[in-house]
Amino acid sequence: MSLEVEHDETKDEGSRGAGAPSPLQVDTVSTMSAFQHAKLIKDTTKSWDLFYKRNTTNFFKDRHWTDREFPELRPAGGEPCSKRLLELGCGVGNFIFPLVASNPELYIYGCDLSTRAIDFVKADPNYTEDRCKAFVCDITAVPLTNSIPPESLDLISALFVLSAITPGDMPHAISNLKSVLKPGGSVLVRDYGLNDAAMVRFKSTSLMQDRLYARQDGTFSYFFSTDFLRKLFEDAGDFECDTCEYVVKEVVNRKRELTMTRVFVQARFTRRL
Repeated sequence: MSLEVEHDETKDEGSRGAGAPSPLQVDTVSTMSAFQHAKLIKDTTKSWDLFYKRNTTNFFKDRHWTDREFPELRPAGGEPCSKRLLELGCGVGNFIFPLVASNPELYIYGCDLSTRAIDFVKADPNYTEDRCKAFVCDITAVPLTNSIPPESLDLISALFVLSAITPGDMPHAISNLKSVLKPGGSVLVRDYGLNDAAMVRFKSTSLMQDRLYARQDGTFSYFFSTDFLRKLFEDAGDFECDTCEYVVKEVVNRKRELTMTRVFVQARFTRRL
């Protein structure tokens, strides 16, 4: 499987609906060895550092689509830096810098597991701690309150981030988010959905557990159902589900005469007042 397909984040809006797309023929029995499984877990941080070493700042495109999908990210006539936002898995700044330019009301924190990625963010000429602050953090293990004041954020973006975490670690990550989110603040989610065409491209040797796959570069990809995602936040307590739906996009490769159905989940969860 090509790296481009594995890490694809198709930006077109596509159709929306509450029901899961038709199931694909995927391997449901893992043939991955216990040794390989354990090694992948152990080397998670290393795999992401190597990813950014290979690709530097050239892999992901700037996410100019985010304020279309999430109106909360648009300017609303407020004072400069009057709202605080955290981007999870900020990578090299493809979300941070377009948003800093388009919305002066936001002060943006960005965290990532990869030290190398954060170094790229800080080296960018647009980086200024008057508008944004980047830091290294494993949200499954390190309290976000080490870097952000408790209950201080208006928004948290989780774009193609939770899928890079094992399901067993997801509840702790959600609790960690809650610790820095204001009552009334929201978590914005966009991620890979159940029955996405990318699932069928994985072999049984890549299956770590149900719906969790290892890519060739050692990073992970989990494919969410809306029910699982909703329950993940509900079980954390204090969250209300404002919206949680599938976004389905037909992608045509004319050169290969191939049509793929890309499936994403998109949601907003708000912490109760």
